[in-house]
Amino acid sequence: MAIKQLLSRGQTQGEAAKPPLFDGEKEKVVGFINACRLYISMRIKGTGEEEKISWVLTYVQGGVAEVWKKNVLEERRQGISAVETVEELFTKMREEFGEFDKESRKIDELRLLEQGGWTCDEYVQIFKKTSRGSSYEGQPLIEEFKRRLNRNIRRRLAEAESPPVTIEEWWERSVRLDRNLRQSRAEQRVLGAREWRGW
Repeated sequence: MAIKQLLSRGQTQGEAAKPPLFDGEKEKVVGFINACRLYISMRIKGTGEEEKISWVLTYVQGGVAEVWKKNVLEERRQGISAVETVEELFTKMREEFGEFDKESRKIDELRLLEQGGWTCDEYVQIFKKTSRGSSYEGQPLIEEFKRRLNRNIRRRLAEAESPPVTIEEWWERSVRLDRNLRQSRAEQRVLGAREWRGW
């Protein structure tokens, strides 16, 4: 079916709004893809992949997305494109316009993280969740974890006879040390109260 026919279809085959134009703004890529999927599923489901891809690309206009679209079209014209289905096109769009943004956001969240008043148990779990998808691993991940630890725990572990080496060791030993310190402070408060009462 010709693209003009796809674009001119009325609302008689289902109530689905056409997707907004996409100009490459990273915050809009997920919404654009979802709108395209909904429209395709309700209005042009039986159409071939070639037509679906061309239809989606008609809504990619302006900004950096215009240049990206021209590159995609040129690759397809030359027969060197890896995009054969509309879902592969969506994957390519997410890689180009969405995934980097997600990774950057994860890195920003990680850099703003602080243990603060959390126990190390809580902090480790939050750190694991936040670092997932940030691309940090190995020594850079360890350094981020150490920087966010409360100073007393970080110093004690760093000055230990055998300091932690892997991120797993840092997680395990910081939790154990934090528990010991909290238990020690709790016992000290009890002993202090007893001494004050003359026990």
